Amino acid sequence: MPADTASAGPLWAVMYHSVADRTDDPYQVTVTPGRLERQLRWLRRRGLAGVGMAQLLRARAEGRGARLVGLTFDDGYADFNEAAVPLLHRYGFTATVYVLPGRLGGENEWDSPGPRKPLLTEDGIRLAAEAGMEIGSHGLRHVDLTAADDETLTAETARSRALLQDITGTEVTGFCYPYGTVDERVIGAVRQAGYAYAVGIDPGPLTGLFALPRIHVGENDTALRLHLKWRLHRWRREPVPYTAPHQPERARP
Repeated sequence: MPADTASAGPLWAVMYHSVADRTDDPYQVTVTPGRLERQLRWLRRRGLAGVGMAQLLRARAEGRGARLVGLTFDDGYADFNEAAVPLLHRYGFTATVYVLPGRLGGENEWDSPGPRKPLLTEDGIRLAAEAGMEIGSHGLRHVDLTAADDETLTAETARSRALLQDITGTEVTGFCYPYGTVDERVIGAVRQAGYAYAVGIDPGPLTGLFALPRIHVGENDTALRLHLKWRLHRWRREPVPYTAPHQPERARP
């Protein structure tokens, strides 16, 4: 387990998607509320606290945060408010939910042949923000940005940020790469759009403040599996040189 006195070492951020009773999807993006609660309890029992990514990065930049874990939820499923937020509140945790302002109130059509799941509406995004959760962008429509043309890339990064800021009335500083795919061109577009950080899955040599790695956590992750994932993550990851995120500029539509 991380020491209280040092924020150096690998950042631990975990990646969730949907929280619902039905988990029969081929991409294993769903965790049941019962399993999520047991995982949050596992963190609490080890003296760890779940927070959103912006809070985690601020704490590390200030030389603290060794006992904080970034909790992230991709795709902006409507069940985040219904199932995840009450459990997060129960344990005094917060999280970041990365949403798709180009699919407000739509469904996860990109996950075919998986089950269709409703996505957050504008009101749902506001409710999540009012509940103390960080709102980040997952692009407009969940497309592979490494295959996008320049116009699409700008819309998916800058336009999505502007739309979310209009919805929430606050700065949107975090970006999450759809499918976890990222290259230097995409990182450049994210920086140009004014974000302060971005998360992926396993960005390899691109790992840094704009390509932060995360651990996938799913329905099969018991306490033992979580412990093994934590140990493996600490062994595999070199510390990222975190500095205080720059003050993002207001993105233009």
